[in-house]
Amino acid sequence: MANSMAEQLQQDMECEGLLECIHGLKQLDKECFRVMVESEEPLTIDEIGERVDRERSTAYRSIQRLLQSGFIQKEQINYDQGGYYHVYHPADPTQIANDMQRMLNDWYAKMGLLIQEFEDKYENAGPEAEAPASS
Repeated sequence: MANSMAEQLQQDMECEGLLECIHGLKQLDKECFRVMVESEEPLTIDEIGERVDRERSTAYRSIQRLLQSGFIQKEQINYDQGGYYHVYHPADPTQIANDMQRMLNDWYAKMGLLIQEFEDKYENAGPEAEAPASS
């Protein structure tokens, strides 16, 4: 995380900022996601790359990050003569939101435990106690 939490809370944030904040996605990932949301039909990697003006391999890496984050889904299309190709489309926004809420709740619980650990460690500490590390 480049900025402290205090700095992030002071910034204006749009809902797309969640893609970066919670999942560490990059600008290109957000562009690829937007392209898929705006498309009326699933897209291939080549089509996505063309629409974001990037090479296939660059678009592929972005699509992989979106797949791992659960923002998009992959579907296999079979040719009648044999063989197949993949197309990609956005996942259900409600499912994405539920997943992000679950991740936020997990993070919140972990932070609560760390705060309690900090308080327990330093609450009754005398002069011999460890001081918090300075930045």
